[in-house]
Amino acid sequence: MSGHNKWAQIKRKKGVTDKKRGQIFSKILRAISIAAKDDPNPSYNPHLKAAIDQAKEMNVPQENIERAVNKSSEAKDFEELVMEAYGPEGVALLITAHTDSRNRTVAEIKKILSDNGAKWADPGSVAWAFEKSTEGYNPKFPQKISKDAEEKILKLMEALDDHDDVAEIYTSADINPSD
Repeated sequence: MSGHNKWAQIKRKKGVTDKKRGQIFSKILRAISIAAKDDPNPSYNPHLKAAIDQAKEMNVPQENIERAVNKSSEAKDFEELVMEAYGPEGVALLITAHTDSRNRTVAEIKKILSDNGAKWADPGSVAWAFEKSTEGYNPKFPQKISKDAEEKILKLMEALDDHDDVAEIYTSADINPSD
């Protein structure tokens, strides 16, 4: 008769969804704090305005958004990192992260990359394959890859996305995650 308690099932599902929601909220609020460092007024700061709009789309409470803007002036120093890597079949990866400890984040990302068959790349060795746009980075030369490599890349991207500091992951692979 194990698993017959409906409340226990609901509690487990809610725990999983709340954890994912919390990770998304913390990533968005960290991005708001970083964007607010330049100018805490969203009317004059397009990065902050975009981050706040994204937070509102994800139903982040207004009180949390205001707290993140105010937090930007505190001593805790968040910075944005752009890291480069090569995945299976030489696929280029750009990873953006918001962190308060550059050394910790870099070490953890390197570990995730090595565990998933990817390699850390020197600065500038991958960035040339992307062009920066208002939405992020777009690959200049989308790369066709095998189904096996696509599965490995999706697994790597999921592992990276589970890391609290990772904000966005961009790849040069022509992947369709809905397949």
